Amino acid sequence: MKKKLLILALAALLCLSGCGKKAPAEQSAASDDGTVYYAEISIRDYGTVTVKLDHAAAPKTVDNFVSLAQSGFYDGLTFHRIMAGFMMQGGDPNGNGTGGSDGTIPGEFSSNGWDNPLSHTRGTISMARSNDPDSASSQFFIVHQDSTFLDGQYAAFGAVTDGMDVVDAVCAAAKPIDDNGTIPAAEQPVIESITITTEE
Repeated sequence: MKKKLLILALAALLCLSGCGKKAPAEQSAASDDGTVYYAEISIRDYGTVTVKLDHAAAPKTVDNFVSLAQSGFYDGLTFHRIMAGFMMQGGDPNGNGTGGSDGTIPGEFSSNGWDNPLSHTRGTISMARSNDPDSASSQFFIVHQDSTFLDGQYAAFGAVTDGMDVVDAVCAAAKPIDDNGTIPAAEQPVIESITITTEE
């Protein structure tokens, strides 16, 4: 039963992720100069989740995420898909798993030819995508409980350093209307902002 649930969850993640245009997203925000980037994800009525981004593991993914966050792209968007014990997914301007930003990025994970050492353990942040390995755009997910069956298939790009209690609270309060974790629009937790900070 558990294996069946994991397969169903993986298939759902593949099918219901963002799909921006095929042109690569503009990259300029982060760099490989040793700067450490943090994302402070403020969720209305819940609190802030702080994520340490791993530029070495997934540089284009981090660049894209930082650029979108600094532009205010995520402000006011929601977590539209929440599955307690698995993950919470957000960052879709359409609020239903079909949208993205104006660009897509290459999938930085092993099945797509990229050596990404990060594992999808509790607190990992990773990019959602469609069946196309290079289709990730703006949608991301935070792993609620270890989901290492996703390793090698999705671009993990950091981990929560503070605020897993917030993730727990969001997942506990979620009332999905189907087995795919769909949250009704009026009940979707709102991302008030994603603030990028750095550490030399």
